[in-house]
Amino acid sequence: MKKFLAIICAALLMTGCGGNSKAQEVKVMDSVKISINGQNFSARLEDNLSARAFAEKLPLEVDMQELNGNEKYFYLDSDLPSDSERIKQIHAGDLMLFGSNCVVIFYKDFSTSYSYTRLGKIDNAASLAKVLGAGNIHVTFKE
Repeated sequence: MKKFLAIICAALLMTGCGGNSKAQEVKVMDSVKISINGQNFSARLEDNLSARAFAEKLPLEVDMQELNGNEKYFYLDSDLPSDSERIKQIHAGDLMLFGSNCVVIFYKDFSTSYSYTRLGKIDNAASLAKVLGAGNIHVTFKE
């Protein structure tokens, strides 16, 4: 009986669960490309449900509104899972979710008492304020 069980276990290990011999590959997106006024940026995504749900909506072309001289934002047509926290310090390049459907790109550093869910961080954000400009903008997010 022990020998029979050992053979069954070995067969299961060799074939995998469900009888499929190929391991299923799960692609997890860890970055996005962002195009703003002809300038291209990349952002590293957080490892959380909100960032993964945001990535599933890509590609997105949106008009972002100016707010407070330090951020651009737009509202998604549906909610994302959120896990907001008091951030305290915003940095240029932070890609955040306010509430459950407002995506925000910050282009200046400042202190805040508001709560956000982190979606990601834009690389090389030094030129972000200049590229984003003072008004509303058109932005493309893609894989």
